[in-house]
Amino acid sequence: MNKTFTWRLNEEKIKPIRDMWKGKLVLKGVASEEDTEKAIRLGLDGVIVSNHGGRQLDAGQSSIKPMSSIAAKYKDQITVMMDSGIRTGPDIACTMASGADFTFLGRSFMYGVAALGKAGGTHTISILKTQLQQVMEQLCCERVNDFPNHLIRD
Repeated sequence: MNKTFTWRLNEEKIKPIRDMWKGKLVLKGVASEEDTEKAIRLGLDGVIVSNHGGRQLDAGQSSIKPMSSIAAKYKDQITVMMDSGIRTGPDIACTMASGADFTFLGRSFMYGVAALGKAGGTHTISILKTQLQQVMEQLCCERVNDFPNHLIRD
C-alpha cells in the first residue's frame, strides 16, 4: 500500500502544519513502522493505523498486522490508534489486544443510523458495549488493558 498510492503525504507536507498548529496533531493512514517513525520525528501526538477501509486497494494488507508491530515498538513514544475494518465488540477487543490505545468505528454507526434514524447511534453503542462486555467476561478480563494477556493477536 505504501508504494501504491500517489500524492502521499510526506514530511515536507506535514512539517508546515505541525509548525503552525500547536495543538494535538494526529496522522491517519499510517501503515508501517517507517510512517510511525516519521510521525514521531515530526512531533505528532498520535497515529491512526488505517488502510482507509481498503477502498483504494482491496487486496492490501489488513491494518491489524502492522498495528501489532507499531504498537509494540512505538507505543511508549506516541499514541497509537486504529481505524480500519472494526465493526463489532470482538473487533474492538482484537484491536486493543494488538496494542491500540484507542479504536475508531465508522461504518457500524452509519448502518445503525441508516436503519433506525436518530436512535441508530445509541443502539449501535449499546450493541458494541454488550459485545465487548461479553468478550471481557468470556476471557476473564476486568479491563480492556487485560486483552493483550488473554487474546490471540496473530
